[in-house]
Amino acid sequence: MSLLDRRTLLIAGGAAAAVTLAGCSDRTDTGGTASPSPTASTAPTSTTSSKPSSTPAPTSSGPNWNSFARALEGPLYLPSTSGYAAAHQLFDPRWDSVRPAAVVKATKPSDVQQAITFARANKLALVPKSGGHSYVGASTIADGVQLDVGGLKSMSYANDVLTVGAGARLYDVHVFLDRYGRSLPTGTCPTVGVAGLTLGGGMGVHTRTYGLTCDRVVSMDVVTADGMSHTVSADAEPELFWALRGSGGGNFGVVTSFRFATIPATKLGFFRLSWPEPQAAAVVRGWQQFAQSAPTTVWANLHVDARSNGTLAIRVLGVSTTGDATAAAAQLESLVGAKASARTLSVKSHLEAVKYLGGGTTSPRQRFLAGSDVLKGPLDAATITGLLGAVKAAARAATPASAILDPLGGQAAKQPAGGSSWPWRSALAVIQWYSSAQNKGAQTFIANGHAAVRSASAGGYVNYVETGRAVSSYYGASASRLDAAKKKYDPDNFFHTPYTLG
Repeated sequence: MSLLDRRTLLIAGGAAAAVTLAGCSDRTDTGGTASPSPTASTAPTSTTSSKPSSTPAPTSSGPNWNSFARALEGPLYLPSTSGYAAAHQLFDPRWDSVRPAAVVKATKPSDVQQAITFARANKLALVPKSGGHSYVGASTIADGVQLDVGGLKSMSYANDVLTVGAGARLYDVHVFLDRYGRSLPTGTCPTVGVAGLTLGGGMGVHTRTYGLTCDRVVSMDVVTADGMSHTVSADAEPELFWALRGSGGGNFGVVTSFRFATIPATKLGFFRLSWPEPQAAAVVRGWQQFAQSAPTTVWANLHVDARSNGTLAIRVLGVSTTGDATAAAAQLESLVGAKASARTLSVKSHLEAVKYLGGGTTSPRQRFLAGSDVLKGPLDAATITGLLGAVKAAARAATPASAILDPLGGQAAKQPAGGSSWPWRSALAVIQWYSSAQNKGAQTFIANGHAAVRSASAGGYVNYVETGRAVSSYYGASASRLDAAKKKYDPDNFFHTPYTLG
């Protein structure tokens, strides 16, 4: 199954390692083409902080890579090292040509501390990587250090709480929790890293019932720009805890592990409904009403897809956490004002649903372009026409394209205990503009999509970060408080790329 097929068949879910999903993209970290950062001064510490075991000294002849390698528990890959080409790859092959000066494969939190301290001492830019699914290649960087936390993937469970390393992949997390009859509200792509998804928010089929992935975080361990390790929660360094829950990764430090309050792993009821193109506007109107009025146990996203023959496909995938989606499907058809031309109902166990939504247990590397808009409220008739027109223009140009609308509301509209920086609690939905092409046609489609809904857009979803957009547009009313937290915990802006705060 191609990534586009998975996205359009299924759902979108959320994007700094340590620091969404019809398919496979979360923002795993920050990176790109940032310049080397100046050495950072000491940031606030806590009673749970620990210092790295040693601090490499800068040399006039350049970084001492041999000394650095000896200080690490995990491997260090340099451009001359066997395995380097595979080590620095991201999910999207488009970024294979970006060559970091080094790749650190962390196997213990101490490796994260060593990498940050070494990079600072040698004035090297550093970006973290978890799943590597960033839309903009934010988890790689030319001539800097790529810090891969994929080796930090241990998991344990006790008293309904999951402790998990920042490098764990979503499918593995669900398989582990299934043993205990538990789950988490996450995105669906099996290879997305838990860190990138969580730190940017994290949307999925349980969003309306249980909230975002970040809402389930009880505490997390994070290494800040001074190389210090902190355990943060609603009670310990609450401002950093607030900032990390929803701002995306790579802004404040590198998270090495999370503790999540889990949810029951129950059977899910599914419905899939399709309508012919002439009813597209009615479906959008009805879906908007459904997103506002459906019970919080129901989630359904809307797909408007460009077909290769120049027409549109209109379909909805719905889920009921009660295990029976019959009533939800009927409610949506009633609001649309027309029976679906194709209608499927099914019930799946927890793991069956995970595999179905993810298109399997893994996902191949694939190219794509994408962007997003957060909808403040229901679209008016003119905006609906514009949205459909943007996808229709792509279809006529034979550009593969989809507008995927994921609902919010329900529990996602409520702040979790301890608060979170995710700014879109009152929004109706998130639109993901997605194309499996990487050409001018795909760029035009995304630009047309943004223009079509501009009057209704509150900003963008940070797990779907894209080029050419102001960083502040991802943070809404949280922006000024996040800026203050950035100055406190990373005063010299060590964690800096075109896609981060500061």
